Amino acid sequence: MAIHRIGPVRGVLSDLPLGPRQTASLAELNERAREVLRLVVEGYVETGEPVGSRALTRKLTETLSPATIRNIMADLQDLGLLYAPHTSAGRLPTDAGLRLFVNGLLEVGNLSPEERESIEARCATIGRSVTEALEQATTLLSGLSRCAGVVMAPKTEQPLKHIEFVNLGPGRALVVTVTQSGHVENRVIDTPPGMPPSALVEASNYLNARLIGRTIEEARRTILEDIKLKRAELDELTARVIESGMATWAGEPGSALIVRGQARLLEDITAIEDLERVRTLFDALEQGESFARLLELANTASGVQIFIGADNPLFANTGCSMVVAPFRDSQERILGAIGVIGPTRLNYARIIPLVDYTARTIGRVVG
Repeated sequence: MAIHRIGPVRGVLSDLPLGPRQTASLAELNERAREVLRLVVEGYVETGEPVGSRALTRKLTETLSPATIRNIMADLQDLGLLYAPHTSAGRLPTDAGLRLFVNGLLEVGNLSPEERESIEARCATIGRSVTEALEQATTLLSGLSRCAGVVMAPKTEQPLKHIEFVNLGPGRALVVTVTQSGHVENRVIDTPPGMPPSALVEASNYLNARLIGRTIEEARRTILEDIKLKRAELDELTARVIESGMATWAGEPGSALIVRGQARLLEDITAIEDLERVRTLFDALEQGESFARLLELANTASGVQIFIGADNPLFANTGCSMVVAPFRDSQERILGAIGVIGPTRLNYARIIPLVDYTARTIGRVVG
C-alpha cells in the first residue's frame, strides 16, 4: 500500500471537549517529541502493548539513549498524551494522544485498484434497492477493516416522475422508479406464474397515471386502496404485479441504521466489564438517537471524521473509536453517513481511505 502524508484531519474533533484538562497542541512539540509520540502510537496500533524506551532506540531516526527517551516520554505523559498502565511499564497513548497523532502525524495509505473495484462492485445498486446496496457496502467495509461497519441513511420521500416494470424472465421483473429530482432506483420482484408481458405494460401504465407528483408512500396507499375496493379495472395478474411492486416499499423505517460485524469488536475482549461496555455502545447505537447526533456532527465538516474514545460521550469508557464520512448526492446534499467502529488502536492509515472512498462511491451510485 502506498503511503502519503496528509494534513490534519479536522472537523468536529478540534471542537469537542477534551475532558478535565487541556492537552498540548502539535505546535508545542519539538521534532523528537513528535517522533516518539508517533512511534508509541504506531507500536500500540500494531501490538496493543505498551512501548518501552529500549524498543524506541531501535526505531528513532536520531540516536538517543534510553534515559533521554524516557525523559521525552515523561514529558508527553505530563502533557496528557501518554500514560503508563503500571509501574516500570512502557507507555500507551491516551485518547488525546491518539487524536493528536491522527490530526497531525498520520500517514494515510492509498487503496489498491483491486480494493477500489471491489468497493464499487459491492456498492452498485443494479437489481436491488438502495437499502440493499448500503447493506452490501457496510458488510464489505466491515470485512476490509475487520471492524464493525455502520451506515445511517435518512429516508427521503421525493415525488415520483416515472415507474416501469421490466421483464427479467419467468417469475421475475425489475421495478424502475424515477423521482422528480432524477434519482433512479431499481428493485427485483417476483411475478405470478404464467403472467403475460402485457400485464407488466398495463401495470406500468396504471401506476404512471396515478403517481405523478406523489411520493411512494402516498401512491402506495391510494393504489392499494383502489385494488382493495375493486375500483381499478385490472385483471387479477396485473393487480398482483402492482401489489408486489408497491409492497417492496412498505414498512420502511424513517431512517436506516445498518450495523454489520459487531462480533469483530469482541474478538480481543477478555474482561467482562469491557464486554459490557461494548454491548452498551451497541444498545445506544440501535436506539438511533445517539448515532443521529454523531451523524449531525459529522455533517458539519466535509470529509472523514474521527471520534476517539472520550471525544464523544457515546464512546467514553468503551475503548472504541469511530471513523465516519457523510455521503452526498450530485447536488452535495447529505444523504447519510457510513463508517466503522473499532478499538481505539484502529489502523487509521488504512481505514480512513477505506471509509472515504466507500462514502464517495455510495454517494455516486445512490445520489
